[in-house]
Amino acid sequence: MDTAGIITSILTLIAGVGVFLIACSMMSANLEALGSKKLKALFAKASKSKLVGVGVGAATTAVIQSSSATSVMVIGFVNAGIMTLAQAATVIFGANIGTTITGQLVALGMFGGNSVSTSVIFATFAGVGAFVLAFAKRDRTRKIGGILAGFGMLFVGLSLMSGSMGYFSELDEIKNFLAAFKNPVLLVLIGAVLTAVVQSSSVMTSMTITMVVAGLINLNQGIYITMGSNIGTCVTALIAGLTSTKNAKRTALIHLIFNVSGVVVFLIIGLFTALGGVDYGFIFSHMFPNAPQIQLSMFHTVFNLLTVIIVLPMTNLLVKLVTKLVPDKKGGGVSDDKPHFRFVEEHMLRTPPLAVLQTKNEIVEMAKTAMENFSTACGIICTLNYEKIETFKANEAQLDYLNTELVRFIVKLLKEDLNEKDRVYLTTSIRTIADLERIGDYAENIVEYADILREYNECFSDQAVAEIEELKNLVADLYKEVMSVYRDGDKKALERANAIEEKVDEITEKMNANHVVRLGAGQCTAEVGTQYLSLSSNAERVADHFINVAKNSIN
Repeated sequence: MDTAGIITSILTLIAGVGVFLIACSMMSANLEALGSKKLKALFAKASKSKLVGVGVGAATTAVIQSSSATSVMVIGFVNAGIMTLAQAATVIFGANIGTTITGQLVALGMFGGNSVSTSVIFATFAGVGAFVLAFAKRDRTRKIGGILAGFGMLFVGLSLMSGSMGYFSELDEIKNFLAAFKNPVLLVLIGAVLTAVVQSSSVMTSMTITMVVAGLINLNQGIYITMGSNIGTCVTALIAGLTSTKNAKRTALIHLIFNVSGVVVFLIIGLFTALGGVDYGFIFSHMFPNAPQIQLSMFHTVFNLLTVIIVLPMTNLLVKLVTKLVPDKKGGGVSDDKPHFRFVEEHMLRTPPLAVLQTKNEIVEMAKTAMENFSTACGIICTLNYEKIETFKANEAQLDYLNTELVRFIVKLLKEDLNEKDRVYLTTSIRTIADLERIGDYAENIVEYADILREYNECFSDQAVAEIEELKNLVADLYKEVMSVYRDGDKKALERANAIEEKVDEITEKMNANHVVRLGAGQCTAEVGTQYLSLSSNAERVADHFINVAKNSIN
């Protein structure tokens, strides 16, 4: 083969990998968008048992065609407190089974011989999907078109890769060079590194299958490279976990340990082949004769299934191990940390429907923080006890952080492919975040009023304190109803919230009248009265902002 032929083959290989990656991304995005509700419901079932968790992980990954995306979702759920580490571990185990589906599809597409190949038949779905995308008007139909086009493009990419491998297989120099790589450990490392670079074990496995079919490498070489791809696919989850909370780090570590442990077990067994161990290539070539693509794809599936069977009974031990490896800080807590996201991650932008769900969880937590600071502020001004002031300041910093960074995240998320309902929700969420941040500001004002009282060595009367306590309890009741509206869309809760807000208006009017009476009776000073009236006004505005949160969520 001349130089031009070699260059053409290399460019064809790169084109094939590119088309395959785009196809995977296209299928994943449209499948997630189309089945977002089902995916959320599926993840909710993961808590039932270990086997259910494995099934959820396998099904989700088979649907979205990305074990990395599933792992990132799981990290987000652990971050949110929706899943325990043990539950997350089982889903990750299942994700490794689900990711083998792509390999099976690729193997199926390589049949045909002298007749019309299955790869060409499947590739026609790219054209069908393109026509649907061009002429469909309904969003759901367009997403179905995107799925079909992505599915077909998988096989277009596969054909390009297979073609380039066919060219390379004609060169004895390349075959001799690749044949020199016989060390199983080295082959595993090559598979891990290349998978980490392309960030897709599906692509790496598919390329390896085409190399085996073309005769560039033998089956055993392909087996060890495929084993290495299981380690390389952990990179995305590790990146997501390392920039997140301790539990998210632990989840990413579970993914790595699980994948590495399976490879180590099979590697050790394979290394002792000469001593009467297992020759994987020999076994699978005899189980599926004259079908190298099936031999490798079936090994990939069996390898992941057996790894799950081996590790699943040790799930709790694995959780204990990662907890020791990533320990909690002594005396640590949320208030000791710098402001940060508790639920969302930048990596979740790859899975928009679940990113929307986590955004909602982040806002619910923001509302909780705002309410906590209002209650703390009322306690401080009534008692002039500043014991909780550091927690208060940390909460205020968190509210300010979310007001900036969460809005920035939402703006990025709005650029992704979303259904109309999620898009409307995110748009109104920006207003909700502003309302909650203002509640934090009013709480901060109340603490400043307390500072003034302390400076003048003044305090509220027992009657004033009782009225503030009543007001605080009303706002707490209002907060609970607003959260029912926000989380569940409960319109009856909105009616109850409006009724409570009217009571807040009534009690603040009563507080103003009572203050005038106490001032006339000489029971309080003008300075104390100023802070009292300011507190009353701020509390009324807090209630107004909570009502805004409820109303925005219904619209």
